[in-house]
Amino acid sequence: MTDISTARTVAPAEPDTRALARAALPAADSVLDAARRQVSRRLAPGGRPDGAALEAEQTMAHGFAWLATTVEALRQTLAWADRLAESGRFGDIEAALLGVAYGEYLGQIAGGIPMTQTETVRPHDLGLEPSDLAPLDSEACRRLMRQGNGQAARVTLAAMLHDGLESGDPDGLGDHGLDETLGMVREQFGRFGADRVEPFAHQWHLDDRLIPIEVVEAMAELGTFGLTVPEEYGGLGMGKEALVVVSETLSRAYIGVGSLGTRSEIAAELIRLGGTEAQKTHWLPRIASGEILPTAVFTEPNTGSDLARLRTRAVRDGDGYRIHGNKTWITHAARTDLMTLLVRTDPDEPGYKGLSMLLAEKPRGTDADPFPADGMTGGEIHVLGYRGMKEYELGFDGFAVPGSALLGGVEGQGFKQLMATFESARIQTAARALGVGRNALELGLRYASERVQFGQAIRHFPRVGSKLARMAAELTAARALTLYAAREKDSDRRCDIEAGMAKLLAARVAWAAADDALQIHGGNGFALEYPISRVLCDARILNIFEGAGEIQAGVIARGLLTPGRN
Repeated sequence: MTDISTARTVAPAEPDTRALARAALPAADSVLDAARRQVSRRLAPGGRPDGAALEAEQTMAHGFAWLATTVEALRQTLAWADRLAESGRFGDIEAALLGVAYGEYLGQIAGGIPMTQTETVRPHDLGLEPSDLAPLDSEACRRLMRQGNGQAARVTLAAMLHDGLESGDPDGLGDHGLDETLGMVREQFGRFGADRVEPFAHQWHLDDRLIPIEVVEAMAELGTFGLTVPEEYGGLGMGKEALVVVSETLSRAYIGVGSLGTRSEIAAELIRLGGTEAQKTHWLPRIASGEILPTAVFTEPNTGSDLARLRTRAVRDGDGYRIHGNKTWITHAARTDLMTLLVRTDPDEPGYKGLSMLLAEKPRGTDADPFPADGMTGGEIHVLGYRGMKEYELGFDGFAVPGSALLGGVEGQGFKQLMATFESARIQTAARALGVGRNALELGLRYASERVQFGQAIRHFPRVGSKLARMAAELTAARALTLYAAREKDSDRRCDIEAGMAKLLAARVAWAAADDALQIHGGNGFALEYPISRVLCDARILNIFEGAGEIQAGVIARGLLTPGRN
């Protein structure tokens, strides 16, 4: 969208920041091209990815995915800055964010990109020689790495962030570049989060309790559950860009609340793309209104991402099915009314072809009787964070499902139907990560402003300020990449690589932000009474669900090495 609101007045920015970034981007592209040649020679010697080579050389493959993700983040961060400049909204804080983000990521490309807290992919891991890195020695790259991301620049940015937080301006930590409509959406959901969620979220976490049903009902009234459902089926008919805005905003208040909407998004997407007209007419309006709450029932013990080995069976019984098997890590399972249930309907097809998706209705549970359905049992999995919906193990022993519940009415389409939703699932997971990271940044900023040591607020110490500046800059880059993926999806263009990159980067950024914010809190961050302790636990899951980071990097690498995909 190009209609960008000009409600916020900004000061003129340093004129050469965007010019430096524009001059530096080709250097990053050059390194990526050199890496692609080396990686292709080793991992796709016949012109197509070699599965055995990808597995044997995981560090190279996954590192290539991280390099490509970092370069794409730079590209989209510059595009964000350019759009703001065109509308007169590129101010000093945006210029500082751009400088720190570019300087940091160029430095990572030159010296090593963190894939996790303990794993760094170095240029030599990708077969790169010093000559391949020579473009990074350009004047633009040097200035961005040494000055744009130097200590003085980071300390200055941290001071701007403090002032922005104190101002109460939603864009005080950097303009998101949203148009007027999406800006109003963010404001509306931001008020809801501030009033109905944020003051209570930490106690929900400490009590390990479900989000109160009154909050869920209020979310339904806001249209949370029908955000992307077409209007003809009772939804708001908005796009994935709006989904990113809402998911980030709600997750900033509490990831559990942000994730409630994504449960409905997954189910609605499955039905919208794969369901019969009767299934769409029956289920979509009820999902959009919040009358029913769905849950995704895919994962099994010992399978994880290896869905080809899925074993839960749907056995024909007259006109319907009887379900036998076990599922695990099922979010919000007890209080939901509808399961999108992935099962094996053809036992003679051991791989993906034997899988089908069922729209399995069940009675809503209570605290006293969480799973009151015949043929179905469940037990809670106690977790560190992400507690507001709870996680469960489920057992099925003859659970009855009518034949009309078969998604699309044809067996054997389950895996294909699920894959069609993965782009959206990863985009919304990236958005939730942005919200968690934003929460961590704000908690870190507030504590650093209030905590006095050696006669001054600790935000004035350069290493504390640097942490805050890097958090904000990386969140800016991850958001630019996530919104780009969402716009690609809204334009009906294939975006599995872009969505995967957004999820990969945003999850790492959220965890780093939470970890740094806790470090800023010092010993107090380790105390349960401080919300940052919860945010750290919530952030940790983001690099695991919807495809663990290792799986995601492998998928990205394979896609980039496939002809016609890069």
